[in-house]
Amino acid sequence: PNAWRTVVDITLNGTFFCAREFARRHIAAGTPGSIVNVGASYAWTGGPGFAHSAAAKAGVKNLTESLAVEWGPYGIQVNGLVPGLFPHEDMTSDIRGNLDRTDDKDVCQPAMRVGQRQELGWAATFLASPYGRFISGHTLVVDGANWQRRSLTNPPVVTVRDQMGRSPFRPD
Repeated sequence: PNAWRTVVDITLNGTFFCAREFARRHIAAGTPGSIVNVGASYAWTGGPGFAHSAAAKAGVKNLTESLAVEWGPYGIQVNGLVPGLFPHEDMTSDIRGNLDRTDDKDVCQPAMRVGQRQELGWAATFLASPYGRFISGHTLVVDGANWQRRSLTNPPVVTVRDQMGRSPFRPD
């Protein structure tokens, strides 16, 4: 329960509280604004081992859509950005070593590469720029079509119950 609460508190509640404060200030000042929330494609697909995060990210997607409608009359646009696989310093060496595998069609990216940081930045900048001013309530996926693959192979997963040292769940 604590792991569930922590993930929901940080991911969903944190997104809401930050957006609410942003909107409060902009509405009070009478100025337009742009909020770009961060999502995850597994909010649509789910997957083993991260039900807590998938549920929280699905909440962020719905929150994005709801707040866009609620705050649109005040000139505040609210969108979501869903990044795919982008290299970063916190990646483990085994993940980093497999980033550009193209020999196995089940594990490669459809774009045949991973994203570059600036590509994610360009997408966020577009959503918050005058070019994206009439876009609101939308979630932009920046992953080279990776989430749309039909042959997605999940990596080995350590379930939450296993991480907690409990026996596997078996419905009776």
